[in-house]
Amino acid sequence: MEAMVKKYQQKFRKVRDEMSRWDELQTRLISQFISASSIIQRLQVLQDSKNYGSLNCVAGVEDALLRKQLESLEVIFLSLKRTMEEFHGIVFSIEKVHRDGRQQIKGGSNQPSAKQLQLRVGVKPTLADCLDGLMVLYDMHHSEYLLKASVVSALSTLTLKPSASDLCALQQLLIDQPNIPKDEGRQMTKEEDNKDKEQSSNLMCHITCKFGKNFK
Repeated sequence: MEAMVKKYQQKFRKVRDEMSRWDELQTRLISQFISASSIIQRLQVLQDSKNYGSLNCVAGVEDALLRKQLESLEVIFLSLKRTMEEFHGIVFSIEKVHRDGRQQIKGGSNQPSAKQLQLRVGVKPTLADCLDGLMVLYDMHHSEYLLKASVVSALSTLTLKPSASDLCALQQLLIDQPNIPKDEGRQMTKEEDNKDKEQSSNLMCHITCKFGKNFK
C-alpha cells in the first residue's frame, strides 16, 4: 500500500505543476480581457462623430480609427482563444492523471479491497483519499474552465452592444474564479503554512492538507 501511495505523490506533483501553469494563464487571461474590454468600450465613443471635434474635417478619420481598433480587438480575441486552448490542455492533463490513478487501482493485478482503500500508513493519506483528491482537483478546474469559456464567449457578443456594467461583472467573475475555493484552502492550511512558508499554491495546500500533508 505504501508503495502505491508514493506513486500518487508523483501524480499530485504533476497536478501541482499544472496548477502553476494555470496561475500563469490566469494572469494572462485577465490582462487580455481587460485590453479587449477597453477597446470594446472605446468603440462606442469612436462611433459618435460628436467626439471628434475639429478632427471631423479630416476625411475618413472616423473609419480609420474604428478599423484600427477592430483590428486590434481581433488580435486580442485570437490571443484569448489560444489562452483558452491552453486552459483546456491543463484540464485534460489533470483528468488524465485522475483517470490513470483510478485505472492503477481498478485495473491492477493486485486490486486492493475496500478495506485496503481506507488503510492509512502512518501520516500518509489512504488510497481512497488520493482518488478523491484527484477527482476534486479535476472537477474544480473543469468547472472553472467551462465558466471562463462562457465569459470569453459573452465578451465577443458585447462588442456589438457594449455595457460597462456587464464588462465589469464578467471581469470580476474571471478574477474571482468561483469554482476554485482558495479562501477555503487558506483557512484549512493555516497550520501547514506555518510549517512550510515556501508553499506556492494555496489551493494545492488545501488539497495536500485534506488528502495528506506528504503530497508536496
